[in-house]
Amino acid sequence: MGVTKEDVESSLTSVMNPSHLEVIDTSGGCGASFAIEIVSEQFEGKRLLERHRMVNAALQEELKQIHALSIKKALTPEQWKQQQEAENSQPAA
Repeated sequence: MGVTKEDVESSLTSVMNPSHLEVIDTSGGCGASFAIEIVSEQFEGKRLLERHRMVNAALQEELKQIHALSIKKALTPEQWKQQQEAENSQPAA
């Protein structure tokens, strides 16, 4: 049995306490590939590489069975807020 979206969400939630988390199973349901957006206060003062390492550490057990993990966004709450405001202020095309 592969890793489920819920497994990934549960591990990240318990370790990172995110204010926003989106996990997408990009493998078509077999649990081999995931894309993640995560927003956590724990990222404050950390460079992008450090943030990715924190996510990988939180998913240490799951990564033994996951073929591919794409961390689309790893932001602080302030960065997330600024990004949402910028996206919302864009005129509709």
